[in-house]
Amino acid sequence: MSSEEPLVVESVYLYEKENAEAHHTFNFEMVHQDPAIPILRRGQPFNMALRFNREYVDASDIVRLLFSFGPNPNVLRGTRGVNTVTNREAYLTDLEAWGVRMIGVHGTDLSVEVRSPIDSPVGVWQLNVETNTFGRKKAPNTYSYDKDIYLLFNPWVKEDLVYMEDEQLLDEYILNDVGKIWVGPWGSSRGREWVFGQFDSCVLPACQLLLERSGIKAISRGDPVRMARVISRIINSNDDKGVITGRWDGEYGDGTAPAAWTGSVPILEQFWETGREVKYGQCWVFAGVVTTVCRALGIPSRVVSNLVSAHDANASLSVDRYYDMNNEELEYDPNNPEGEDSIWNYHVWNDVWMARPDLPKGYGGWQAIDATPQERSDSFYQCGPASVEAIKQGAVGYNYDVTFMVASVNADLMRWKEDPESELGYSKIDCNKYHIGRMILTKAPWIFDPNGDKDRQDITLLYKPKEGTGVERLTLYRAVRSTEMAKRFYSLPSPGKEDVEFDLIELERVNIGDPFSVTVTIKNKSTETRTIQAILSAGSVYYTGVKAHLVKRASGDFVLRPNAVEQLRLTVTIDDYLDKLVEYCIMKLYCIATVKETRQTWADEDDFQVLKPSIDVKIEGEPVVGQPSTITLSFKNPLKRTLTKCEFNYAGPGLSRNKTLVFRDVEPEEDVYVEHQLVPQKPGEQKIIATFTSKELVDITGCATVDVLEAE
Repeated sequence: MSSEEPLVVESVYLYEKENAEAHHTFNFEMVHQDPAIPILRRGQPFNMALRFNREYVDASDIVRLLFSFGPNPNVLRGTRGVNTVTNREAYLTDLEAWGVRMIGVHGTDLSVEVRSPIDSPVGVWQLNVETNTFGRKKAPNTYSYDKDIYLLFNPWVKEDLVYMEDEQLLDEYILNDVGKIWVGPWGSSRGREWVFGQFDSCVLPACQLLLERSGIKAISRGDPVRMARVISRIINSNDDKGVITGRWDGEYGDGTAPAAWTGSVPILEQFWETGREVKYGQCWVFAGVVTTVCRALGIPSRVVSNLVSAHDANASLSVDRYYDMNNEELEYDPNNPEGEDSIWNYHVWNDVWMARPDLPKGYGGWQAIDATPQERSDSFYQCGPASVEAIKQGAVGYNYDVTFMVASVNADLMRWKEDPESELGYSKIDCNKYHIGRMILTKAPWIFDPNGDKDRQDITLLYKPKEGTGVERLTLYRAVRSTEMAKRFYSLPSPGKEDVEFDLIELERVNIGDPFSVTVTIKNKSTETRTIQAILSAGSVYYTGVKAHLVKRASGDFVLRPNAVEQLRLTVTIDDYLDKLVEYCIMKLYCIATVKETRQTWADEDDFQVLKPSIDVKIEGEPVVGQPSTITLSFKNPLKRTLTKCEFNYAGPGLSRNKTLVFRDVEPEEDVYVEHQLVPQKPGEQKIIATFTSKELVDITGCATVDVLEAE
């Protein structure tokens, strides 16, 4: 065949596995499928080969590679790369352009090294190859490579905005596909195991779908700040047909209870297959899925849990409780008709790692994003990225949503009592500076403790200075000064003369079935008799702080002699509380008291969780790749009642995709035991996670680590 006719491309090889090794994408299942899908990181060279119908002639043949992204690819916008293959060593040093260089010619095969720009949009790219000969006037031959090419962020390369200097941390924040999310109130929080599963074959296609749904422009998909903000919006379904619908009322009959999920994969798979939002999620579910999406796309990410978290609905940087003249709490907020502030027992969001070229120096690094739909930001339910350093400094002027995050971790809890003489109609009776943001937790890198908390990392001091220090007050007041509503609330005087001391004794752990009591110690520090009017109560609450049921209440007046100490106690038995527990068995203790002589009023509250058993997860014998193994799940029903609509779920990357086992009714106090077969896919240490839900009892979980042997 004459070399005047352009080359015809017979095939293109993208060496999926070899490139994946170099690009830290070898764990993606799509790389190992047949046909294998190329998954590459931006700004890093990769190898490919072209096979032609005749030998390549350097003097006369023209071979151009055209990489394109999105609906209207454009070189100026960075969504199209056009390069001619030459054998000159003019490999571009410009990291913001596509670079191509020839490595060698072997007969009809041409080997080429390609490097994408460091700021390339992230997602699916297409490749076309054009061939022509010098001086030929006709249109070139075009070959379309028929597979998608995934291009991801590259935290291993220092020019990428998501670069993480300590490379070892990427083993956790990009490559670890099983983790923990701390849930439960302060005092009994525990690390709930979660399968992120970012390498599952459904995850990158689901990411592609959710980014398309979000409407983010192709040109913005290379900017991690914009991508993180849009991910915080599209993981919830509130505005734009996002991934998960949130629900907090305990009614999940037309979907999956949030506590039943073992991880993100079944959620993203259902979203990808049906194109519809998945029912139902709560904060840790949103955060688990955000971590999966971010780690899959190459943005370092971790899950963050704030124990005792404020939801400040009116940007006052305070959480406000109002009481009438008789010390009864009001059910609404008289200063915020839009909705009332609330305190969540815990709330979960994400940190993502990136530079912030849009902010002054010093505000890069971890950024908080929150996909749980709480308040609108720029008219959408989205939150962040808020620089964690800006949150700590109280620098509320910097994008995005720093004010809301400062309140979440450091608002003051203020209580107000009806007072006709005050200009607001209420006077401040109490201000608790230590209640909000008791502890902020994440999973420590490189450790996994299947049944304990050795892998817990306390990051409170990254988010705020130490509670009670001068610096902590100063940074909060810095935020207050920049926020109009907060200035009004913080400027009002605090209560005056206080000569009676009150202390609500905190409860940490109560096993389900045990009694507990609300206890308040009262000390009269004056030399006069004091008359105390007190109300003690215990109630069940949802973890968002929403009241469910009053369990028990007592009120009365009593006299306290000078310098005397008394204890008030309200005892609550299992018969009082069992029927009134909701979802996660969280109880709230409330107390409010007024000293008649001085009008001093004090109030406090505490939450604790009634604890439930965990699932004992075991795999019989020594599991071997490709051979069936038996998994057993067991626990004891702690209730003296039958459990109905029972269901187990278990999953573990490399061991089993999520399996749902529908189970019979469970008798009162029965020892439950279930067996199932699974076939391990990968050798080495693997983790398996199980959940149990029923109508009467939810949120029973368990976990085990197993060593899988290579097949002989």
